[in-house]
Amino acid sequence: MSKKKAATDKKTSRINNAFRKFSQKVSRAVGSSWAFIVAILIVGIWATTGPIFNFSDTWQLVINTGTTIITFLMVFLIQNTQNRQDTAIQIKLDELLKGTKGARTSLVDIEELSDEELEKLHKQFEALHKKLDHSHKDQSKKDSESRQ
Repeated sequence: MSKKKAATDKKTSRINNAFRKFSQKVSRAVGSSWAFIVAILIVGIWATTGPIFNFSDTWQLVINTGTTIITFLMVFLIQNTQNRQDTAIQIKLDELLKGTKGARTSLVDIEELSDEELEKLHKQFEALHKKLDHSHKDQSKKDSESRQ
């Protein structure tokens, strides 16, 4: 790898790491009850100032613009956090699959399958669940009869 590429990769890694930390902190903060209370207060203050500004277009534009900008930015922050959580859960599930005797290790990369392949696999699992439910009901019935 060239020195220029290594330097670029290191800089990108630092930026990604800083964004990850920022995203996690912001996601935690805006998901708190305090953030909700602050949002309610802001809306309350805005609403009470309506008569002062005669409910003008500018008064309405303030809240519309503010909420639009915040929503736009939050989409990226929340999506970053969600992607990391999804990846972490997927890795944990992959580890469980690999460590479980008799598990289909081919399911480790299931997220890479096409929609058609996923639907086919879903139908296989539905059939398996029906079969297992039926066999469990039969076993329960036999157990009840043997106790009598």
